[in-house]
Amino acid sequence: MDKPALPFADGLPNLSPAHFVVPTREGVRAAAPFTHAPRFLILYGSLRERSFSRFLAHEAARLLEAMGGEVRIYDAHGLPLPDDSTADHPKVQELRELSIWSEGQVWVSPERHGNMTGVMKSQIDWLPLSEGSVRPTQGRTLAVMQVSGGSQSFNAVNSLRLLGRWMRMITIPNQSSVPMAYKEFDDAGRMKPGPLYDRVVDVCEELMKFTLLTRERADDLVDRYSERKEREPDRLSAVAADIGFVKR
Repeated sequence: MDKPALPFADGLPNLSPAHFVVPTREGVRAAAPFTHAPRFLILYGSLRERSFSRFLAHEAARLLEAMGGEVRIYDAHGLPLPDDSTADHPKVQELRELSIWSEGQVWVSPERHGNMTGVMKSQIDWLPLSEGSVRPTQGRTLAVMQVSGGSQSFNAVNSLRLLGRWMRMITIPNQSSVPMAYKEFDDAGRMKPGPLYDRVVDVCEELMKFTLLTRERADDLVDRYSERKEREPDRLSAVAADIGFVKR
């Protein structure tokens, strides 16, 4: 039997050496230690006067603050539908500035017709993947939660998780789904004690840990080969000339 050829011995002819970086433990460098508290933005997906997603958002805010975080909750009242206004609308600018300010986020949606609400999706749709050199969501941690009027479901959190991945966020493994939410909150809007509340505590604790682990390393974690090429087209052209792809 012939001895098999060494794997990958034909090299990487399509690779740009100038932009190729071998990841190492030492290479993922932390920035100078942050002196400010971890920053969290919370979005919720209902405009109702008695909104269980807002109640759950406030419970998450209380917990994150108790863990040492700084929290902002966005109020979507007055936010126009995507494409029904321009990005200079004050509510859109407020949302984008809060997202840029944040280092972690919590998305809380009711389940409606088996999915997240339009209010929730509109907020996410107004957040661009990039705005010039600024990326309002990339590299930030994310926790997802939902409330349901009936039996427990995970449709909304599954969709939120998909969107978090699309927005290039570090979506934590844990999540919260609160069934029959009208039974889980008292008249003052506070969540009652029990296993469902304990799960919310777990989610916030995990979000805080992931944020503390990654926020000073976010720039390195989202530094990509393809984006390094896009940022340095002149350097890429020079490398191409040096290896014979084009003439100077």
